[in-house]
Amino acid sequence: MLNEFPVIHTNIWDAFWAIPVILIALIVLKMVFKLPSSWVSTAATVIGLCLSIFISHPRNLSAGIFMGFFYGGAAVGVIYSLKASYFAFRNTKNVKS
Repeated sequence: MLNEFPVIHTNIWDAFWAIPVILIALIVLKMVFKLPSSWVSTAATVIGLCLSIFISHPRNLSAGIFMGFFYGGAAVGVIYSLKASYFAFRNTKNVKS
């Protein structure tokens, strides 16, 4: 029976390289394979899981899965926050004061 939480050793540098790699991979997927916008979050999660399981935490599956969701979620957060900021900036230029 599992009585303890698993210990997940991660490094802040993992997030500093994983998230930009996911963002670049998403840009490539959108350009080359014409990935629809509705699939961006799913693709980011899958890429984050692959990076985390196979590169960041290759010997610890539970840590790889756990951190992979965080990497994918962080990349999706960056994409959608930049998109919202862009549209907010674009709409404020049209407002006359």
